[in-house]
Amino acid sequence: MKQIRLLFLSPACLAVLCGALSASECDIAILGGRVMDPETGLDTVRNVCVDNGWITAITEAGIAGAETIAAAGLVVAPGFIDTHFHALDGLSVKASLRDGVTTGMDMELGAMNVADWYAAKAGNWPVNYGTVISHEMARMIVHDRMTFERPSDATTGFINRAKAAMDGVNGWSVTVSDVDQMNRITAIIDQGLAEGAIGIGSTVGYASTGVSSYEMFEVQRAGARYGRPTAFHARLHGSTKPPVEAQMGFNEAFTNAFLLDAPMLYQHNNDYGWWEIEEKLQLARAKGLNMWSEHYPYEAASTNIGADALKPAALAAAGYSYENNVYDPEADAFITEERYHELADGDPAKIMVFFNNARIEWMPHWLRMPHMTVGSDAMWSGLDWEDPYEEYTGHPRTAGSHARTLRMGRELGIPLMQSLSQLSYWSALHLGDTGLGAMKLRGRMQEGMVADITIFDPETVTDNATYKAGEHLLPSSGIPWVIVSGQIVVRDSVAQKVMAGQPIRFEPTGPRHRPTDTRQWLNAHTVGDGALDKVYSR
Repeated sequence: MKQIRLLFLSPACLAVLCGALSASECDIAILGGRVMDPETGLDTVRNVCVDNGWITAITEAGIAGAETIAAAGLVVAPGFIDTHFHALDGLSVKASLRDGVTTGMDMELGAMNVADWYAAKAGNWPVNYGTVISHEMARMIVHDRMTFERPSDATTGFINRAKAAMDGVNGWSVTVSDVDQMNRITAIIDQGLAEGAIGIGSTVGYASTGVSSYEMFEVQRAGARYGRPTAFHARLHGSTKPPVEAQMGFNEAFTNAFLLDAPMLYQHNNDYGWWEIEEKLQLARAKGLNMWSEHYPYEAASTNIGADALKPAALAAAGYSYENNVYDPEADAFITEERYHELADGDPAKIMVFFNNARIEWMPHWLRMPHMTVGSDAMWSGLDWEDPYEEYTGHPRTAGSHARTLRMGRELGIPLMQSLSQLSYWSALHLGDTGLGAMKLRGRMQEGMVADITIFDPETVTDNATYKAGEHLLPSSGIPWVIVSGQIVVRDSVAQKVMAGQPIRFEPTGPRHRPTDTRQWLNAHTVGDGALDKVYSR
Protein backbone atom coordinates (compact mmCIF):
# COMPACT_ATOMS: atom_id res chain seq x y z
CA MET A 1 0.00 0.00 0.00
CA LYS A 2 2.82 2.44 0.89
CA GLN A 3 4.53 1.85 -2.45
CA ILE A 4 1.33 2.70 -4.34
CA ARG A 5 0.87 5.94 -2.41
CA LEU A 6 4.45 6.98 -3.17
CA LEU A 7 3.45 7.37 -6.81
CA PHE A 8 0.78 9.95 -6.14
CA LEU A 9 1.57 11.93 -2.99
CA SER A 10 4.17 14.46 -1.94
CA PRO A 11 6.45 13.29 0.89
CA ALA A 12 4.86 15.58 3.51
CA CYS A 13 1.34 14.55 2.49
CA LEU A 14 2.39 10.91 2.44
CA ALA A 15 3.82 11.22 5.92
CA VAL A 16 0.63 12.61 7.43
CA LEU A 17 -1.63 10.16 5.63
CA CYS A 18 0.46 7.15 6.56
CA GLY A 19 0.49 8.35 10.15
CA ALA A 20 -3.27 8.61 10.20
CA LEU A 21 -3.86 5.23 8.59
CA SER A 22 -1.14 3.07 10.05
CA ALA A 23 0.50 4.63 13.09
CA SER A 24 1.19 1.15 14.44
CA GLU A 25 3.49 0.41 11.49
CA CYS A 26 6.38 2.64 12.53
CA ASP A 27 10.01 2.20 11.66
CA ILE A 28 10.78 3.74 15.06
CA ALA A 29 8.27 4.10 17.91
CA ILE A 30 9.32 6.68 20.52
CA LEU A 31 7.21 5.95 23.57
CA GLY A 32 6.18 8.14 26.48
CA GLY A 33 8.56 11.05 25.95
CA ARG A 34 7.98 14.73 26.70
CA VAL A 35 7.40 16.01 23.18
CA MET A 36 8.30 19.69 22.77
CA ASP A 37 7.66 21.79 19.67
CA PRO A 38 8.85 25.41 19.79
CA GLU A 39 6.64 26.54 16.90
CA THR A 40 3.28 25.45 18.31
CA GLY A 41 4.22 25.40 22.00
CA LEU A 42 3.32 21.72 22.34
CA ASP A 43 4.80 20.39 25.58
CA THR A 44 3.25 17.14 26.71
CA VAL A 45 3.79 13.39 26.94
CA ARG A 46 3.13 11.66 23.64
CA ASN A 47 4.18 8.72 21.50
CA VAL A 48 5.95 9.53 18.24
CA CYS A 49 5.89 7.40 15.11
CA VAL A 50 8.81 7.73 12.69
CA ASP A 51 8.23 6.08 9.33
CA ASN A 52 10.08 6.32 6.02
CA GLY A 53 12.10 9.27 7.31
CA TRP A 54 9.13 11.35 8.46
CA ILE A 55 7.27 12.07 11.68
CA THR A 56 3.97 10.41 10.84
CA ALA A 57 2.17 10.55 14.18
CA ILE A 58 2.38 12.34 17.53
CA THR A 59 -0.31 10.69 19.57
CA GLU A 60 -1.62 9.52 22.92
CA ALA A 61 -2.67 6.27 21.24
CA GLY A 62 -0.56 3.17 21.46
CA ILE A 63 1.91 2.57 18.64
CA ALA A 64 4.46 -0.08 17.81
CA GLY A 65 7.49 -0.13 15.61
CA ALA A 66 10.28 -2.22 14.21
CA GLU A 67 12.45 -0.37 16.74
CA THR A 68 11.28 1.06 20.06
CA ILE A 69 12.80 3.87 22.11
CA ALA A 70 11.57 4.09 25.70
CA ALA A 71 11.59 7.86 26.25
CA ALA A 72 9.86 8.22 29.63
CA GLY A 73 11.54 11.06 31.51
CA LEU A 74 13.28 12.28 28.36
CA VAL A 75 12.57 15.26 26.11
CA VAL A 76 11.80 14.48 22.47
CA ALA A 77 12.86 17.62 20.61
CA PRO A 78 13.53 18.78 17.07
CA GLY A 79 17.10 17.93 16.09
CA PHE A 80 19.62 20.66 16.75
CA ILE A 81 20.49 22.87 13.77
CA ASP A 82 23.94 24.47 13.71
CA THR A 83 24.57 27.24 11.16
CA HIS A 84 28.21 27.80 12.14
CA PHE A 85 29.57 24.32 11.62
CA HIS A 86 33.15 23.67 10.50
CA ALA A 87 33.23 20.13 12.00
CA LEU A 88 33.72 18.61 8.57
CA ASP A 89 35.81 15.54 9.34
CA GLY A 90 35.37 12.23 11.12
CA LEU A 91 36.02 12.75 14.81
CA SER A 92 34.58 16.25 15.02
CA VAL A 93 31.27 15.32 13.42
CA LYS A 94 31.10 12.26 15.67
CA ALA A 95 31.40 14.53 18.73
CA SER A 96 28.74 16.82 17.26
CA LEU A 97 26.34 13.89 16.98
CA ARG A 98 26.87 13.21 20.68
CA ASP A 99 25.99 16.90 21.23
CA GLY A 100 22.60 16.43 19.54
CA VAL A 101 23.36 18.02 16.16
CA THR A 102 21.28 16.71 13.25
CA THR A 103 22.03 19.49 10.75
CA GLY A 104 25.43 21.19 10.44
CA MET A 105 25.85 24.02 7.92
CA ASP A 106 28.96 26.12 7.41
CA MET A 107 27.49 29.56 6.84
CA GLU A 108 30.65 31.48 7.77
CA LEU A 109 33.73 30.37 5.83
CA GLY A 110 31.76 28.24 3.38
CA ALA A 111 33.13 26.40 0.39
CA MET A 112 34.46 26.75 -3.13
CA ASN A 113 33.16 24.59 -6.00
CA VAL A 114 29.76 24.28 -4.37
CA ALA A 115 28.20 21.70 -6.70
CA ASP A 116 31.16 19.36 -6.27
CA TRP A 117 31.11 19.94 -2.49
CA TYR A 118 27.52 18.71 -2.27
CA ALA A 119 28.23 15.80 -4.60
CA ALA A 120 31.13 14.64 -2.40
CA LYS A 121 28.92 14.63 0.73
CA ALA A 122 25.99 12.75 -0.85
CA GLY A 123 25.57 9.39 0.88
CA ASN A 124 28.78 9.95 2.85
CA TRP A 125 27.79 12.15 5.79
CA PRO A 126 25.97 11.35 9.06
CA VAL A 127 24.31 14.75 9.60
CA ASN A 128 22.40 16.97 7.20
CA TYR A 129 24.87 19.23 5.43
CA GLY A 130 24.94 22.61 3.76
CA THR A 131 27.29 25.41 2.81
CA VAL A 132 27.50 28.97 1.63
CA ILE A 133 29.79 30.25 -1.11
CA SER A 134 32.98 31.67 0.42
CA HIS A 135 33.78 35.38 0.05
CA GLU A 136 37.19 34.68 1.58
CA MET A 137 38.17 32.03 -0.94
CA ALA A 138 36.85 34.10 -3.83
CA ARG A 139 39.24 36.85 -2.69
CA MET A 140 42.08 34.32 -2.51
CA ILE A 141 41.49 33.41 -6.15
CA VAL A 142 41.59 37.04 -7.23
CA HIS A 143 44.19 38.55 -4.89
CA ASP A 144 46.48 35.59 -4.17
CA ARG A 145 46.16 33.78 -7.51
CA MET A 146 45.14 30.62 -5.70
CA THR A 147 43.23 27.84 -7.40
CA PHE A 148 40.64 25.49 -5.97
CA GLU A 149 40.27 22.66 -8.46
CA ARG A 150 38.42 20.42 -6.00
CA PRO A 151 35.83 21.23 -3.34
CA SER A 152 37.46 23.30 -0.62
CA ASP A 153 35.97 24.14 2.76
CA ALA A 154 36.93 24.87 6.35
CA THR A 155 39.01 21.69 6.67
CA THR A 156 41.70 23.47 4.63
CA GLY A 157 40.76 26.99 5.72
CA PHE A 158 43.77 27.81 7.88
CA ILE A 159 46.08 26.02 5.44
CA ASN A 160 44.69 28.22 2.67
CA ARG A 161 45.45 31.30 4.74
CA ALA A 162 49.01 30.12 5.31
CA LYS A 163 49.47 29.49 1.56
CA ALA A 164 48.08 32.91 0.74
CA ALA A 165 50.74 34.51 2.95
CA MET A 166 53.69 32.55 1.56
CA ASP A 167 54.75 35.49 -0.62
CA GLY A 168 54.73 37.77 2.41
CA VAL A 169 51.38 39.39 1.58
CA ASN A 170 48.02 38.07 2.76
CA GLY A 171 46.35 39.40 -0.36
CA TRP A 172 42.80 38.24 0.41
CA SER A 173 42.97 39.97 3.77
CA VAL A 174 44.67 43.30 3.02
CA THR A 175 44.29 44.10 -0.69
CA VAL A 176 41.56 46.53 -1.71
CA SER A 177 39.82 45.47 -4.92
CA ASP A 178 39.57 47.70 -7.94
CA VAL A 179 36.36 47.52 -9.97
CA ASP A 180 37.59 44.70 -12.20
CA GLN A 181 38.76 42.63 -9.21
CA MET A 182 35.49 43.27 -7.39
CA ASN A 183 33.54 42.05 -10.42
CA ARG A 184 35.64 38.91 -10.59
CA ILE A 185 34.98 38.24 -6.91
CA THR A 186 31.23 38.71 -7.25
CA ALA A 187 31.19 36.53 -10.39
CA ILE A 188 32.75 33.69 -8.39
CA ILE A 189 30.19 34.24 -5.64
CA ASP A 190 27.35 34.27 -8.17
CA GLN A 191 28.52 30.93 -9.57
CA GLY A 192 28.32 29.37 -6.10
CA LEU A 193 24.81 30.74 -5.61
CA ALA A 194 23.77 29.41 -9.01
CA GLU A 195 25.04 25.98 -7.93
CA GLY A 196 22.70 25.99 -4.94
CA ALA A 197 24.65 27.51 -2.04
CA ILE A 198 22.50 28.51 0.93
CA GLY A 199 23.87 32.04 0.74
CA ILE A 200 27.15 33.91 1.07
CA GLY A 201 29.63 33.59 3.94
CA SER A 202 31.83 36.62 4.54
CA THR A 203 34.77 36.64 6.95
CA VAL A 204 35.20 40.38 6.44
CA GLY A 205 36.22 40.57 10.11
CA TYR A 206 39.49 38.94 9.07
CA ALA A 207 39.86 41.25 6.07
CA SER A 208 38.70 44.54 7.48
CA THR A 209 41.47 46.56 5.78
CA GLY A 210 41.10 44.77 2.45
CA VAL A 211 37.35 44.61 1.83
CA SER A 212 36.08 48.02 0.83
CA SER A 213 32.64 49.20 1.88
CA TYR A 214 31.48 49.10 -1.73
CA GLU A 215 32.76 45.56 -2.24
CA MET A 216 30.72 44.50 0.76
CA PHE A 217 27.68 46.19 -0.75
CA GLU A 218 28.18 44.39 -4.08
CA VAL A 219 28.72 41.04 -2.33
CA GLN A 220 25.45 41.41 -0.46
CA ARG A 221 23.74 42.55 -3.66
CA ALA A 222 24.88 39.30 -5.32
CA GLY A 223 23.02 37.35 -2.62
CA ALA A 224 20.00 39.64 -2.78
CA ARG A 225 19.49 38.79 -6.46
CA TYR A 226 18.71 35.26 -5.29
CA GLY A 227 16.88 36.30 -2.10
CA ARG A 228 19.54 34.53 -0.03
CA PRO A 229 21.27 35.58 3.17
CA THR A 230 24.75 36.85 3.68
CA ALA A 231 26.22 35.58 6.94
CA PHE A 232 28.94 37.60 8.59
CA HIS A 233 31.96 37.36 10.77
CA ALA A 234 31.60 41.10 10.60
CA ARG A 235 34.12 43.88 10.33
CA LEU A 236 35.37 45.29 13.67
CA HIS A 237 34.22 42.24 15.64
CA GLY A 238 35.15 42.74 19.28
CA SER A 239 36.42 46.30 18.86
CA THR A 240 35.54 48.42 21.90
CA LYS A 241 36.49 52.02 21.13
CA PRO A 242 34.82 54.71 18.99
CA PRO A 243 34.85 55.37 16.09
CA VAL A 244 35.48 51.70 15.27
CA GLU A 245 33.20 49.97 17.76
CA ALA A 246 32.01 46.51 16.75
CA GLN A 247 28.52 47.90 16.23
CA MET A 248 29.79 49.87 13.24
CA GLY A 249 30.56 46.61 11.47
CA PHE A 250 27.00 45.52 12.13
CA ASN A 251 25.66 48.83 10.86
CA GLU A 252 27.45 48.31 7.56
CA ALA A 253 26.00 44.83 7.02
CA PHE A 254 22.56 45.85 8.25
CA THR A 255 22.30 48.94 6.05
CA ASN A 256 23.16 46.92 2.95
CA ALA A 257 20.72 44.14 3.85
CA PHE A 258 17.92 46.60 4.58
CA LEU A 259 18.35 48.55 1.35
CA LEU A 260 18.71 45.40 -0.74
CA ASP A 261 15.75 43.67 0.97
CA ALA A 262 18.07 40.75 1.73
CA PRO A 263 18.18 38.28 4.64
CA MET A 264 21.11 38.52 7.04
CA LEU A 265 22.70 36.29 9.70
CA TYR A 266 25.01 38.12 12.10
CA GLN A 267 27.33 35.45 13.43
CA HIS A 268 28.78 34.88 16.91
CA ASN A 269 27.39 38.10 18.36
CA ASN A 270 29.21 37.25 21.58
CA ASP A 271 31.55 40.18 22.12
CA TYR A 272 31.49 43.88 22.88
CA GLY A 273 28.43 45.70 21.58
CA TRP A 274 26.21 42.62 21.37
CA TRP A 275 23.44 44.37 23.33
CA GLU A 276 23.08 47.22 20.83
CA ILE A 277 23.17 44.80 17.91
CA GLU A 278 20.46 42.59 19.43
CA GLU A 279 18.21 45.60 20.06
CA LYS A 280 18.60 46.68 16.44
CA LEU A 281 17.85 43.15 15.23
CA GLN A 282 14.67 43.09 17.31
CA LEU A 283 13.60 46.40 15.78
CA ALA A 284 14.41 45.07 12.31
CA ARG A 285 12.30 41.93 12.81
CA ALA A 286 9.44 44.08 14.09
CA LYS A 287 9.53 45.77 10.68
CA GLY A 288 9.31 42.39 8.95
CA LEU A 289 13.00 42.01 8.06
CA ASN A 290 14.51 38.51 8.04
CA MET A 291 17.56 39.04 10.27
CA TRP A 292 18.91 37.02 13.16
CA SER A 293 22.10 36.25 15.07
CA GLU A 294 24.22 33.55 16.73
CA HIS A 295 26.16 32.97 19.91
CA TYR A 296 27.96 30.10 21.56
CA PRO A 297 28.04 29.92 25.36
CA TYR A 298 31.78 30.10 26.06
CA GLU A 299 34.03 32.82 27.42
CA ALA A 300 36.74 32.08 24.86
CA ALA A 301 36.97 32.31 21.07
CA SER A 302 39.33 30.51 18.73
CA THR A 303 41.22 31.27 15.53
CA ASN A 304 44.55 30.63 13.85
CA ILE A 305 47.71 32.20 15.28
CA GLY A 306 48.34 34.01 11.99
CA ALA A 307 45.09 35.98 12.14
CA ASP A 308 45.43 39.77 12.10
CA ALA A 309 43.43 40.00 15.35
CA LEU A 310 46.27 38.30 17.26
CA LYS A 311 49.03 40.62 16.03
CA PRO A 312 50.67 42.69 18.81
CA ALA A 313 49.28 46.06 17.68
CA ALA A 314 45.72 44.73 17.30
CA LEU A 315 45.85 42.98 20.65
CA ALA A 316 47.19 46.05 22.46
CA ALA A 317 44.64 48.36 20.82
CA ALA A 318 41.83 46.17 22.14
CA GLY A 319 43.31 46.16 25.66
CA TYR A 320 44.38 42.51 25.71
CA SER A 321 47.70 40.73 26.27
CA TYR A 322 49.22 37.40 25.28
CA GLU A 323 49.91 36.40 28.87
CA ASN A 324 46.28 36.89 29.99
CA ASN A 325 44.21 36.20 26.91
CA VAL A 326 45.94 34.04 24.26
CA TYR A 327 46.04 30.34 25.10
CA ASP A 328 47.80 27.49 23.31
CA PRO A 329 45.47 24.47 23.73
CA GLU A 330 48.19 22.04 22.68
CA ALA A 331 50.66 23.32 25.30
CA ASP A 332 47.82 23.87 27.81
CA ALA A 333 49.23 27.30 28.64
CA PHE A 334 48.98 31.00 27.86
CA ILE A 335 51.74 32.37 25.64
CA THR A 336 54.16 35.28 25.62
CA GLU A 337 54.68 37.77 22.81
CA GLU A 338 57.98 36.07 22.04
CA ARG A 339 56.20 32.73 21.72
CA TYR A 340 53.56 34.37 19.54
CA HIS A 341 56.19 35.39 17.00
CA GLU A 342 57.70 31.90 17.00
CA LEU A 343 54.34 30.28 16.34
CA ALA A 344 53.06 32.86 13.86
CA ASP A 345 56.24 32.60 11.81
CA GLY A 346 56.56 28.83 12.01
CA ASP A 347 52.95 27.61 11.90
CA PRO A 348 50.46 30.39 11.09
CA ALA A 349 47.62 27.87 10.73
CA LYS A 350 47.96 26.68 14.35
CA ILE A 351 44.71 26.92 16.35
CA MET A 352 44.72 29.21 19.38
CA VAL A 353 42.12 30.05 22.02
CA PHE A 354 41.39 33.65 23.02
CA PHE A 355 39.79 34.44 26.39
CA ASN A 356 37.48 37.39 26.97
CA ASN A 357 36.29 37.14 30.55
CA ALA A 358 33.60 39.79 30.02
CA ARG A 359 31.65 37.03 28.29
CA ILE A 360 31.09 35.29 31.62
CA GLU A 361 28.76 38.12 32.65
CA TRP A 362 27.14 38.34 29.22
CA MET A 363 26.39 34.66 28.62
CA PRO A 364 23.22 34.39 30.76
CA HIS A 365 21.71 37.22 28.72
CA TRP A 366 22.52 35.53 25.40
CA LEU A 367 20.72 32.40 26.55
CA ARG A 368 17.57 34.46 27.14
CA MET A 369 17.71 36.40 23.87
CA PRO A 370 14.95 35.74 21.30
CA HIS A 371 16.08 34.71 17.81
CA MET A 372 19.70 34.47 18.96
CA THR A 373 20.58 30.96 17.82
CA VAL A 374 23.38 28.65 18.91
CA GLY A 375 26.08 28.52 16.24
CA SER A 376 28.88 26.46 17.75
CA ASP A 377 31.74 27.43 15.39
CA ALA A 378 32.61 23.72 15.71
CA MET A 379 36.05 23.05 14.24
CA TRP A 380 37.55 20.27 12.18
CA SER A 381 39.97 17.90 13.92
CA GLY A 382 42.14 16.28 11.26
CA LEU A 383 41.26 13.00 12.97
CA ASP A 384 39.21 10.01 11.88
CA TRP A 385 35.99 8.59 13.32
CA GLU A 386 37.74 5.83 15.28
CA ASP A 387 40.45 8.04 16.82
CA PRO A 388 40.24 8.73 20.56
CA TYR A 389 38.45 11.93 21.56
CA GLU A 390 41.44 12.75 23.79
CA GLU A 391 43.69 13.29 20.75
CA TYR A 392 41.79 16.37 19.63
CA THR A 393 43.38 19.77 20.24
CA GLY A 394 41.22 22.87 20.08
CA HIS A 395 38.23 24.64 21.59
CA PRO A 396 35.64 22.65 23.60
CA ARG A 397 32.80 24.32 21.70
CA THR A 398 33.11 21.64 18.99
CA ALA A 399 31.90 18.96 21.39
CA GLY A 400 29.83 20.83 23.95
CA SER A 401 27.99 23.94 22.70
CA HIS A 402 24.51 22.43 22.55
CA ALA A 403 24.57 20.40 25.76
CA ARG A 404 26.19 23.38 27.48
CA THR A 405 23.26 25.56 26.36
CA LEU A 406 20.85 23.08 27.95
CA ARG A 407 22.93 22.64 31.10
CA MET A 408 23.34 26.39 31.66
CA GLY A 409 19.67 26.94 30.89
CA ARG A 410 18.76 24.41 33.57
CA GLU A 411 21.07 26.04 36.11
CA LEU A 412 19.82 29.55 35.33
CA GLY A 413 16.12 28.68 35.25
CA ILE A 414 15.70 29.53 31.56
CA PRO A 415 12.54 28.04 30.02
CA LEU A 416 13.43 24.88 28.14
CA MET A 417 11.33 25.97 25.16
CA GLN A 418 13.55 29.07 24.84
CA SER A 419 16.66 26.90 24.73
CA LEU A 420 15.13 24.58 22.12
CA SER A 421 14.20 27.58 20.00
CA GLN A 422 17.81 28.72 20.07
CA LEU A 423 19.10 25.24 19.33
CA SER A 424 16.77 24.43 16.45
CA TYR A 425 13.59 26.29 15.60
CA TRP A 426 14.77 29.85 14.98
CA SER A 427 17.46 28.74 12.53
CA ALA A 428 14.88 26.66 10.65
CA LEU A 429 12.36 29.51 10.72
CA HIS A 430 14.64 32.20 9.31
CA LEU A 431 16.25 29.97 6.69
CA GLY A 432 12.84 28.63 5.69
CA ASP A 433 11.66 32.20 5.24
CA THR A 434 14.35 32.65 2.57
CA GLY A 435 12.59 29.93 0.57
CA LEU A 436 14.94 27.12 1.62
CA GLY A 437 12.48 24.23 1.49
CA ALA A 438 14.53 21.77 3.56
CA MET A 439 14.35 24.14 6.54
CA LYS A 440 10.58 24.45 6.35
CA LEU A 441 10.43 20.75 7.22
CA ARG A 442 12.91 20.78 10.11
CA GLY A 443 13.26 22.42 13.52
CA ARG A 444 9.78 21.32 14.56
CA MET A 445 8.20 18.31 16.28
CA GLN A 446 5.08 18.02 14.15
CA GLU A 447 3.41 15.43 11.98
CA GLY A 448 4.55 15.81 8.38
CA MET A 449 8.03 17.03 9.32
CA VAL A 450 11.33 15.31 8.53
CA ALA A 451 12.31 13.00 11.40
CA ASP A 452 15.36 14.86 12.67
CA ILE A 453 14.99 14.31 16.42
CA THR A 454 17.19 14.77 19.48
CA ILE A 455 16.18 12.95 22.67
CA PHE A 456 17.80 14.07 25.93
CA ASP A 457 17.46 13.95 29.70
CA PRO A 458 16.70 17.53 30.84
CA GLU A 459 17.97 16.80 34.36
CA THR A 460 21.37 15.38 33.43
CA VAL A 461 22.33 16.66 29.98
CA THR A 462 25.72 18.34 30.22
CA ASP A 463 28.87 19.25 28.34
CA ASN A 464 32.07 17.44 29.33
CA ALA A 465 34.62 19.07 27.04
CA THR A 466 36.94 21.59 28.75
CA TYR A 467 39.97 23.74 27.93
CA LYS A 468 42.25 21.25 29.66
CA ALA A 469 44.53 19.26 27.33
CA GLY A 470 43.04 15.83 26.62
CA GLU A 471 39.50 17.05 27.40
CA HIS A 472 38.89 19.40 24.45
CA LEU A 473 36.55 16.98 22.64
CA LEU A 474 35.08 14.85 25.40
CA PRO A 475 31.54 14.09 24.23
CA SER A 476 28.45 15.46 25.93
CA SER A 477 26.31 13.20 28.09
CA GLY A 478 22.58 12.96 28.68
CA ILE A 479 21.72 12.79 24.93
CA PRO A 480 21.16 9.05 24.45
CA TRP A 481 19.31 9.12 21.12
CA VAL A 482 19.69 11.16 17.94
CA ILE A 483 17.76 10.52 14.73
CA VAL A 484 18.63 12.00 11.32
CA SER A 485 16.16 11.63 8.45
CA GLY A 486 14.50 8.73 10.26
CA GLN A 487 17.73 6.83 10.97
CA ILE A 488 19.29 6.38 14.40
CA VAL A 489 22.73 7.99 14.47
CA VAL A 490 23.21 7.94 18.26
CA ARG A 491 22.00 4.80 20.00
CA ASP A 492 22.18 4.54 23.80
CA SER A 493 24.79 7.33 23.77
CA VAL A 494 26.97 5.62 21.17
CA ALA A 495 27.48 7.42 17.86
CA GLN A 496 26.63 5.24 14.87
CA LYS A 497 28.48 5.49 11.58
CA VAL A 498 25.24 5.77 9.61
CA MET A 499 25.34 8.05 6.58
CA ALA A 500 21.85 9.50 7.03
CA GLY A 501 22.63 13.12 6.18
CA GLN A 502 20.64 14.93 3.50
CA PRO A 503 21.64 18.05 1.53
CA ILE A 504 20.40 21.45 2.67
CA ARG A 505 20.59 23.61 -0.44
CA PHE A 506 18.71 25.51 -3.10
CA GLU A 507 18.04 23.98 -6.48
CA PRO A 508 20.70 24.96 -9.03
CA THR A 509 19.68 27.81 -11.30
CA GLY A 510 21.07 30.01 -14.02
CA PRO A 511 23.65 32.73 -13.17
CA ARG A 512 22.46 36.23 -12.24
CA HIS A 513 25.74 38.11 -12.08
CA ARG A 514 25.67 41.75 -13.13
CA PRO A 515 29.09 43.43 -13.19
CA THR A 516 29.37 47.09 -12.39
CA ASP A 517 31.57 49.86 -13.80
CA THR A 518 31.90 53.59 -13.42
CA ARG A 519 30.11 54.54 -16.61
CA GLN A 520 27.23 52.23 -15.82
CA TRP A 521 26.95 53.68 -12.34
CA LEU A 522 26.91 57.27 -13.61
CA ASN A 523 24.31 56.45 -16.24
CA ALA A 524 22.08 54.85 -13.61
CA HIS A 525 22.51 57.34 -10.79
CA THR A 526 23.01 60.79 -12.30
CA VAL A 527 20.85 62.99 -14.49
CA GLY A 528 20.97 61.57 -18.03
CA ASP A 529 24.01 62.41 -20.13
CA GLY A 530 23.54 62.09 -23.87
CA ALA A 531 27.08 60.84 -24.44
CA LEU A 532 26.73 58.16 -21.80
CA ASP A 533 23.31 57.18 -23.10
CA LYS A 534 24.84 56.73 -26.55
CA VAL A 535 27.57 54.49 -25.15
CA TYR A 536 25.04 52.24 -23.47
CA SER A 537 22.74 52.07 -26.46
CA ARG A 538 25.41 50.19 -28.42
